[in-house]
Amino acid sequence: MTIFKSPMSDLPLRDVSITERLFEGLDVDADRVVLIDGPNGRSLTGAALQSAVRRLAGGLTARGFGAGQTVAILAPNMPEYAVVFHAVAYAGGTITTINPTYTVAEVAHQLKDSQADLMITVPAFAEIAQAAIIGSKVRQIVVIGGAAGFASLDDMMGEAMVLQVPVDLDHHVLALPFSSGTTGLPKGVMLTHRNLVANVDQILQMLPIQRGDKTIAFLPFFHIYGMNVLMNPFLTAGACVVTMPRFDLEAFLTHVQTHRPKLVLIAPPVAIALAKHPMIDKFDVSSIQYVISGAAPLGGEVGDAVAKRLTCTVYQGYGMTELSPLSHVNPYARTKPGSVGISVPNCESRIVNPETGENLGVGDEGELWVRGPQVMLGYLNNSAATDKTKDGDWLKTGDLAVIDDEGYLFVKDRLKELIKVKGFQVAPAEVEAELLGIAGIADAAVIGVPDDEAGEVPMAFVVRSPGADLDADTIKLALRKRLASYKVPPVVSFVDAIPKSASGKILRRVLKAGLTKT
Repeated sequence: MTIFKSPMSDLPLRDVSITERLFEGLDVDADRVVLIDGPNGRSLTGAALQSAVRRLAGGLTARGFGAGQTVAILAPNMPEYAVVFHAVAYAGGTITTINPTYTVAEVAHQLKDSQADLMITVPAFAEIAQAAIIGSKVRQIVVIGGAAGFASLDDMMGEAMVLQVPVDLDHHVLALPFSSGTTGLPKGVMLTHRNLVANVDQILQMLPIQRGDKTIAFLPFFHIYGMNVLMNPFLTAGACVVTMPRFDLEAFLTHVQTHRPKLVLIAPPVAIALAKHPMIDKFDVSSIQYVISGAAPLGGEVGDAVAKRLTCTVYQGYGMTELSPLSHVNPYARTKPGSVGISVPNCESRIVNPETGENLGVGDEGELWVRGPQVMLGYLNNSAATDKTKDGDWLKTGDLAVIDDEGYLFVKDRLKELIKVKGFQVAPAEVEAELLGIAGIADAAVIGVPDDEAGEVPMAFVVRSPGADLDADTIKLALRKRLASYKVPPVVSFVDAIPKSASGKILRRVLKAGLTKT
């Protein structure tokens, strides 16, 4: 069996919780500012962040939302996000992070599936939260900053918790982000303290993050990329994170000019703006030395254009929510064009023939399997999906890839049905289920199609019921009431029938082949 080991030396696995690991970084030069709210300039020092985490952990425990409980957070990036995340972890709880663009139905699904007991949100989303908790286990809604009729986060503070509530580092579910995995509807990905701590240490070994550095955080913290490649590693390293509630090019460039980050983490749509937008020339971006792109493939020409325009090094990494998330990244001193890099320390890879299960070697194309301490426990309440995605300790990524003789990974194509829109996951099955719930639609299928700005977008194929007179705008309007905007297909094509196999499986490749012919 050919197993591709990391060229990096293994790291010792730390027997600490994610918050204990964070505190190790905050204890050094505790008066240094580590969080800045971009829109208003509020800041927290390392000591202040640690104090807030301890007090909120104590308050959660005193109010019955501590050990064994699940807390949902529905909020944009802000300093309080880190406080909530680590307070729940320190109190021995589980945190499920919810996409702020979700509709009531999508939020409700995650609350019910995660069995959340408490929901923490912001004033702008309080109405959505109220509607979404109906029928769930949520006993209380807490609003950061406060709102009429709700407890505020300050109200939840209690006596500072001195020690981490004991947890099983390898089996206690700490974080429960939702992912569509390789196929199917969004599922809770069970990540442990061991998973997140190991990946933070792997990331700090590979990325040029130093104490006192600053970075601009617009990648959302609810998403594993923003959570555990950006928020946790930078704070643990004693660096400063400037939060943005959403990406806005002018605001981002203003923050770059003001705070002068050396390293910024982005997704491909931002790379396009950095490469082409005329606004770039109006700001001083000379501090940027490294740009890392993740969440979706970055075209070589775009990456080269960013590197030339900003006079910096642009490189890619590879990961999945199920990998906590990073498994591969280019060493910043030795990048290879077109590659997503080498495996991180303590991480192994295989290339497997998806048809025969045969183990392949150098230069052979097959499905990428990954093994390491960052691999998830499995999917919440879905052992069948877990069994399809994991083979013992190995995670089947669903991506076709090649590993060269130096251990560099090249991702070639996707086996999985998942569509990535600006780095966000769209499960065709989820959109299809909503389409089939619209009166007048007899059958439907969804595929991903290339898009210059988003990387991919969903496209819907719809079979009308006899006598129905639906148009595309009516369908998209109905979907917008049920799905986040990025999941709504911008193009709806009406067809006579959906191609399917003898077993009834949608033949998406036939739909895609039809597009290339036209």
